Amino acid sequence: MPAVLEVILRPDRRRPDPPPVEVDMRRVFAVGIALWSVALVVCAVLWRTGAAGTVPVWSCAAGLALGVMGMIWERRHRRPH
Repeated sequence: MPAVLEVILRPDRRRPDPPPVEVDMRRVFAVGIALWSVALVVCAVLWRTGAAGTVPVWSCAAGLALGVMGMIWERRHRRPH
């Protein structure tokens, strides 16, 4: 493995980049949405029982909303296989 300085000074000795990994973003967003939904329910129960404030509830709601927006973005920018 070449040293960092050698790679900077002689980039032709660098190994080629690996190919990009194919990732199913729908699955990634779906798992994130599911996890934020579970966290929202748990935080809402804790809030209603007085064990937690509203900040965790709003944080989970924001995470859920961002996940939904990510799913919409992915659907609009989906590349055909």
